[in-house]
Order: sequence, then C-alpha cells, then structure tokens
Amino acid sequence: MSGERRLRIRAATEEDLPHIVRLDAEAFPSDPYPYFVLRQLLASFPDFVFVVEDGGEDGGKLGGYVLSTPPDAERSWILSLGIAPELRGQGLGRRLMTQILGHLRVRGVRSVSLSVEPGNDSAVALYRSLGFVPDPDGPRKDYFGPGAHRLLMTLSL
Repeated sequence: MSGERRLRIRAATEEDLPHIVRLDAEAFPSDPYPYFVLRQLLASFPDFVFVVEDGGEDGGKLGGYVLSTPPDAERSWILSLGIAPELRGQGLGRRLMTQILGHLRVRGVRSVSLSVEPGNDSAVALYRSLGFVPDPDGPRKDYFGPGAHRLLMTLSL
C-alpha cells in the first residue's frame, strides 16, 4: 500500500474472509483466531467488521481489519484489530478504530471495551490516545488461559 494509492475503509464481505484470516495470522502469529471462528464472527456480525483496502488499479489488497460486537445494553467489545506487519505505524489502526467507534456510537453504544496484551506498547498507546482507560486493577493474569495475560480497557462514548 504505497502513499500514491487511495485507501478506503469499507464493510467486510464474505469474499474478504481468506484475507482477514491471513491478516489475523500475520498480526497475531502466536495465537491467531481459527478460520472457523473468523467465519462465524463475520457471518454473525456482518455490520461490525471493517477492512482497510488499497484501492489500486491492480485490485484491492487488504491491509487491516477491525471486528466488534453489536451493541448489547449500550455496550460493545472490540474483538480484534489486525494490521499487516509491514503497514504498521501508518495510522491504519487509528483509521479503523475511528470508523468502528463512530459506527458503534450511531447505534447507541455508550461503552466500548477491549483487551490487549499488556506488553503491546504501541496498541496500548493507540487505545489510550483514543480515550480508552485501563482497568484500575491492572492486567488480568491468565485472562485467556495460562500465560495469556490481558489488560482490559474501556472507552465511554
């Protein structure tokens, strides 16, 4: 995705699934979602998955995705934000998060939560810059199983 290309954020489609699976494996090589989970999340929450696409003449290439839950009692969760490693640091994560947060706000969401690996300083910094506040109790040990600690963060919209 070069600077000369036009990037656009759009709702994900079923045709994007193999690319989302690839992005997820690249973004989270030690613990990607299984294919069937991403398949079911896309089928269950089609209005809550966005991708960033390079709109070049050679066809679009996906550089990232964000996945949230629909509102439940004015609350939602960001389940995943994945950016291709070679495209990190270019603001794609911020653009995707801004898109999904606006989408959730319009649907009446008042609170958005997420979990992040506590040592992922760039992700924690991004979420803080968007207004997310870490859980005052700090990281939760073994939140996703042994050794899989997570910092919970919440944003009030």
